Amino acid sequence: MTRPTLVIASTNRGKCREFSDLLAGEPFQLRSLNDLASQAPVIEEDQPSFLGNATKKALAIADWSGLPALADDSGLEVDALAGAPGVQSARYAGADQNSAANIAKLLAALRAVPSERRTARFRCVIVVARPDGRMLSAEGTCEGRILEAPRGTGGFGYDPLFLYPPLSQSFAEIPSGAKNRISHRALACELIRPQLAAFLETR
Repeated sequence: MTRPTLVIASTNRGKCREFSDLLAGEPFQLRSLNDLASQAPVIEEDQPSFLGNATKKALAIADWSGLPALADDSGLEVDALAGAPGVQSARYAGADQNSAANIAKLLAALRAVPSERRTARFRCVIVVARPDGRMLSAEGTCEGRILEAPRGTGGFGYDPLFLYPPLSQSFAEIPSGAKNRISHRALACELIRPQLAAFLETR
């Protein structure tokens, strides 16, 4: 019996690797946009919310591929910056989505903000869409604080700046196995995972 396929609607290799780890052992196969033979359409993330962007991407890739698609939109919300960079997290310093530039801009914006006011959270919304338009969604958040300088060499994006207080480590210092139990993406996956197999097999 052929296992159902779920397409991860992303070309970000770090994100695809996380989803592969988080959904390991499920009775379906995961493929990313990097695995597909033809070039996927570029979906503009122009919605005002994480849910809106994730929904738009999941529906578009499901329609294009003819397969169920999983999309997420996630980002960093800093309380001292009124929730910024938020949905603009990947493009905070420009459309080229340069992580080093994003980190530098965030540190500059928080230069005068003391440690106790640098509270923040990572938020992730996951949407799984079928070609027929049916959808599942889930949201996860992880609370932390923004460091004054990057720490660690793992992870991606803002991970080197995001301190996870229970472990006193940045997300870039926490081993991937441990991070995949506590991250915003992990929590969203934990909520949606029990429904996925049946959702993918439903005719």
